[in-house]
Amino acid sequence: MPSAAKPTLLVIDGHSLAFRAFYALPVDSFVNREGQHTNAIHGFISMLLNLLKNEKPTHLAVAFDISRYSFRTREYPEYKGTRSETPAEFVGQIPLLQEALHAMGITTITKEDYEADDILATLASRGSASGYSVFVVSGDRDAIQMVNDDVTLLYPSARGVTDLTRYDRDKVYERYGIEPHQYPEIAALVGESSDNLIGVDKVGEKTAVKWITQFGSLEEVIAHRDEIKGVVGDRLREQYERAERNRRLNRLVTDVELPVGPDDLERRPIDVAAVREVFDRLQFRTLLERVTALADGTGAGAAGGAAAPVAEPTGPVAPVVRTLIDEELAHWLRTHAGPEHPAVGVAVDYGPDGTVTGLGIAASDDSVHVPWASGRGDYLALESWLVGDSPKVVHDAKRAYKALVRAGLGLAGLAGDPRISAWLLRPGRTSFALADLAYEHLGERLPTADPNQLVPAEDAGGVALEAWFALRTSAEIESTLDEGSLRVLRTIELPLVPVLGDMELTGVATDRPALRGLSARLADTAATLAAEAFEVIGREVNLGSPKQLQEVLFEQLDMPKTRAMKTGYSTDAGSLADLQEKHPHPFLDLLLKHRDATKLRQIIDTLDKAVDDGGRIHTTYDQTGTTTGRISSVDPNLQNIPVKTEVGHAIRATFRHSSEYETLLTADYSQIEMRIMAHLSGDEGLITAFTEGEDLHRFVGSRIFGVEPSDVSPLMRTKVKAMSYGLAYGLSAFGLSKQLRIETAEARQLMTDYFARFGAVREYLRNVVEQARDDGYTETIFGRRRPFADLKSTNRVLRENAERAALNAPIQGSAADIMKIAMLGVHEELVARELRSRVLLQVHDELIVEVAAGEAEEIEDVVRRRMGSAADLRVPLDVSVGLGESWDAAAH
Repeated sequence: MPSAAKPTLLVIDGHSLAFRAFYALPVDSFVNREGQHTNAIHGFISMLLNLLKNEKPTHLAVAFDISRYSFRTREYPEYKGTRSETPAEFVGQIPLLQEALHAMGITTITKEDYEADDILATLASRGSASGYSVFVVSGDRDAIQMVNDDVTLLYPSARGVTDLTRYDRDKVYERYGIEPHQYPEIAALVGESSDNLIGVDKVGEKTAVKWITQFGSLEEVIAHRDEIKGVVGDRLREQYERAERNRRLNRLVTDVELPVGPDDLERRPIDVAAVREVFDRLQFRTLLERVTALADGTGAGAAGGAAAPVAEPTGPVAPVVRTLIDEELAHWLRTHAGPEHPAVGVAVDYGPDGTVTGLGIAASDDSVHVPWASGRGDYLALESWLVGDSPKVVHDAKRAYKALVRAGLGLAGLAGDPRISAWLLRPGRTSFALADLAYEHLGERLPTADPNQLVPAEDAGGVALEAWFALRTSAEIESTLDEGSLRVLRTIELPLVPVLGDMELTGVATDRPALRGLSARLADTAATLAAEAFEVIGREVNLGSPKQLQEVLFEQLDMPKTRAMKTGYSTDAGSLADLQEKHPHPFLDLLLKHRDATKLRQIIDTLDKAVDDGGRIHTTYDQTGTTTGRISSVDPNLQNIPVKTEVGHAIRATFRHSSEYETLLTADYSQIEMRIMAHLSGDEGLITAFTEGEDLHRFVGSRIFGVEPSDVSPLMRTKVKAMSYGLAYGLSAFGLSKQLRIETAEARQLMTDYFARFGAVREYLRNVVEQARDDGYTETIFGRRRPFADLKSTNRVLRENAERAALNAPIQGSAADIMKIAMLGVHEELVARELRSRVLLQVHDELIVEVAAGEAEEIEDVVRRRMGSAADLRVPLDVSVGLGESWDAAAH
């Protein structure tokens, strides 16, 4: 630590630390109400407050790069050329960070033609000469060269910006075996991939350190290069100019002309009003509390050197956890968790195999841990409470529901699930971990086990604490949901949890021998196709290797180049299909067929591995897996089985009813998205087609092409169908022309004729994007919202992608809601009527029901009514139903 008599100068590389924070914190967990991502800003300021607490600097500055271009790129244009494009979510965060720092009274510095590290080196050099203890914070290892008796480097670890390694002279020598000023000479020899500085071939860190230690400097190493033996010496003699260039480029400038010096960087008072204004826009509640505490002099590092620590974000004190069973547990449940009480949090403690080993139950001011072992103790009160109507909040409730059911328990009365409510608030997020949600919405860190502790200490309070955090996090998230989203949560998503849980637990019977027979057949097909392909080109290659395929296609066969990529030219399916259409070749034809056979076999083998000992496949339905609201299927994915191919039919034929059931029933919606389009647009032409039971595409085709419906040819119908669906997905005239293999001019005319006869569709599609741009979101018929912050992005690609997604979001989202409401209705009626039949699968717009003996007629009536009445639209919902011994046989 610095001497108390010496002033302390803290200088920070702004871009370096902001990028570290950006990658350390989940992007989608930090987005303000305007859709601006803020994770880099949040992480940076949190790190800064910790630095102020730990180092107590008297002087402070943050340096930023202006651009990637400097005097270094003029000498070597490839300098830092391998760095990827700045992530779109990072764009816009630096100006806001600088605004926040200015409000906090912190000087920021930039300099044209120089990098931030040059500014830091200049300040460090001047500060050291002026009697300061200097701390440099940077994630760039070039900064090691600044270290001396008065300058310490604080280097963030790979885990983020909160874990800093202190590099003083001793630490540098311990790590590298050299003095700090020699580090850039080592780097010059070895090279630095992050800066695209190529070193001397065969020279690693150990070799470079040995040479510098032996000869004293890079200059002397090069002067004595003829004395170095072996291959590595040869490489040095051939490539020493690389090292000389690298040393010129990695040498930090210590005399940059700056508008301020160390004495000008004394900590200034925080402008609390300005901080409140900036942090309100950023929606930084807990950080605001920490910064205002700093301004009040109650936080460490406040001007004047106040000694009180800046605390990490804290909330209410967690209740002391007690372990309860038997009568004490029954009394606690009566006191805290009856139907007349507010909701309580519930968390399941899972064993290594996913079984229940305990439960945590938490009220707002009390929490208990319940160890669980089937048949041990008096759990009657717990069992009846779990399946009763008392309101419960459970994070990832479907997983808990399934585990409890397997343990012979159950779960009812679900009143909240922060995983689902967080998804409704921000459907595009990727992390739903309770710890992330608690940090984002409560500003509190959920205690986690030490990853370095091989044998975790017993902590009976862990699962009870999770229940407490789940309860509070759920309430906080729900307080930010609008009325429509809350309605979707309470009437659709939460009631759906046990329905999906039961479907997953039940699974579907599968003919495994038939699956394996299909796999073997496709393996033979793929082998035959590969052999024929090799015969065409006269040699064997790896048909799965893009590099080898590029060599065959673009060198051996001299075919026209496809889309350029970093690794050459694209060999993806779309590129090769286009190539085959325009420049057909026998090898390409065989390659594409081989790919199809291989892909289908992979699907089949994945299904085969998922068959359990009882001959059933249990998929997992991800309720939060899409941005549209549709349910996705994983482990295995049952939604990627092709519908219209021979092999697709054969795969579906392996899904059968159990021996104790009579048949399978499939029911799906006919043209549901176009029916929703008719409802939302109010277009009288579309409404007439559906209400009169016309074939939609024939009806539309007759009006576009000016012929009688009976005269609409199959080609006309195909064009109309592609356009009708394409328009709802933002398909352009160019995209339509590619899909239909027609000229762009013809596609454009087709769209013009369509809109001339269905003008309300055009107006709806225009208005939905503009309304979303004004509101910041789209909304389904039932109130489900989907935010679209990128509709106002200055990045054209992001903006246009958002426009296309916003176009279809109300349609897809409404279709998802309708299917979910139908599932709830069917399930509810099966239970109410005490029928044995059960819903097995939901795939896209289709339900598959396993029908018990004697119930087929009744089940068909239930399914038709519930699916047909799931929404009150201007047009009828048409439901097609089929019966058969397999999924394929029941198709209609």
